[in-house]
Amino acid sequence: MFDPKKLLDDLLGSNVPGTQGTVRDKAGQAVQLAKDNPLATGAIAAVLLGTKTGRGLTGSALKLGGLAAVAGLAYKAYQNYQSGKQPAEAAPVNQPELLPAPADTSFHPSQAPQGEGEFALTLVRAMIAAAKADGHIDEEERRKIGDKLSLAGIGSEAEDFLRSELERPLDLDELVAAARSDAQKIEIYTASRLTIDPDTRTERGYLDMLAGRLQLPDALIDHIESTVSAAKVEIKEANPSSPW
Repeated sequence: MFDPKKLLDDLLGSNVPGTQGTVRDKAGQAVQLAKDNPLATGAIAAVLLGTKTGRGLTGSALKLGGLAAVAGLAYKAYQNYQSGKQPAEAAPVNQPELLPAPADTSFHPSQAPQGEGEFALTLVRAMIAAAKADGHIDEEERRKIGDKLSLAGIGSEAEDFLRSELERPLDLDELVAAARSDAQKIEIYTASRLTIDPDTRTERGYLDMLAGRLQLPDALIDHIESTVSAAKVEIKEANPSSPW
């Protein structure tokens, strides 16, 4: 069985395949990697999950690892929401280092009732669902992804899982039911928002529908939007000439 936590790390860009560090730490290697293998640069998510904008997490979030990064961002947004401030007031001028969620809160990965690995799998499924929201992963694109997945170095079992998830129809009931706490509802939305920058009506509509099904208040969603936007930066290393 593949490691869901590692797959989540890969999808969020915590590691650049073919290197031993993050996108920011290994910029030089990533540039060369882009020339040799466009699929493996700019994080797998930029290729597999269709992050068209070429934006990824800041270095401080990457250092935490995928599960902790999602939890940290969700917890930060929730804190800002609880403070009663407007998102613009809560947004920092200079993005500080992202801190993990406190261990004694339900946001911390160790507090997941179903276990860290199982919840990491839920977050991966949430990301894939969000990536498919605008329909850009059509049959032809799935074929291209399938042809090149092995180059990403994620392992055959992870490949098989991703292929299967790409083929599955959206099951929002299953995704929502996977949340065992209010914190996990916030994390599912956060992971979904990390995957896409909603620049189409379909993407925005999907996120709005997800927020409604998760019963998240509008004011909290605004803080998640602000927090995620502040945590994402341009990925300069990506190969702009390649659609993959």
